[in-house]
Amino acid sequence: MHSLIIFDSDGVLVDSEIISNRIMAQSIRSVGGLMTDEEVLSTYIGGTMVEVIRDVESRIGRSLPTDWLQTFEKQRADAFRLELKAIDGVKEVVQLLSRKHVPFCVASQAKVEKTQLTLGLTGLLEFFNDHIFSSTMVPRPKPFPDLFLYAAQKFAVPSSECVVIEDSAKGVTAAVAAGMKVFGYAPKTGDASSLSRAGAQVFDEMRNLPYLLGL
Repeated sequence: MHSLIIFDSDGVLVDSEIISNRIMAQSIRSVGGLMTDEEVLSTYIGGTMVEVIRDVESRIGRSLPTDWLQTFEKQRADAFRLELKAIDGVKEVVQLLSRKHVPFCVASQAKVEKTQLTLGLTGLLEFFNDHIFSSTMVPRPKPFPDLFLYAAQKFAVPSSECVVIEDSAKGVTAAVAAGMKVFGYAPKTGDASSLSRAGAQVFDEMRNLPYLLGL
């Protein structure tokens, strides 16, 4: 039995990556960036908005409009309210963890407010209470281990007793650097090879996770 299960959010708990990156691609193209939806997804998956903004500005050769981020986040939130769903099978997983009294939390690159929004829209927020951690809380985001180590510290659990569920190579790299076991969720649209190379044990059905966790 593991002492703490740490979930990434986007692409692991909520099926947000395609929606978010579609809106981001539209926002980037609106300021002259020439990126397809697919290029945005492959380039920025697992990253932070600070990294996105820095890269986009480098691509277009100038600073983004001051309201670019705010406009993007509003458009993304509107799309989430219309389209967002939980990852298939994940609600049953967190319900099982709750019944078995296995501690779990979220450790995401995103701001807490965004994670609260997406978990709330998909009926998952009640399972996590205040156990939502963001890269804004630590000096360095993934692929550095800071966020996962911070979550473990908050639960007073050794890193070696934590398991991380991730869908990006950056997240897997961070978990491995933290000394934690990591399962890489890669459904048919995911990049299983990059997760495996980063050090994850890859699975493609969320309903298989309890078995992998020994529950």
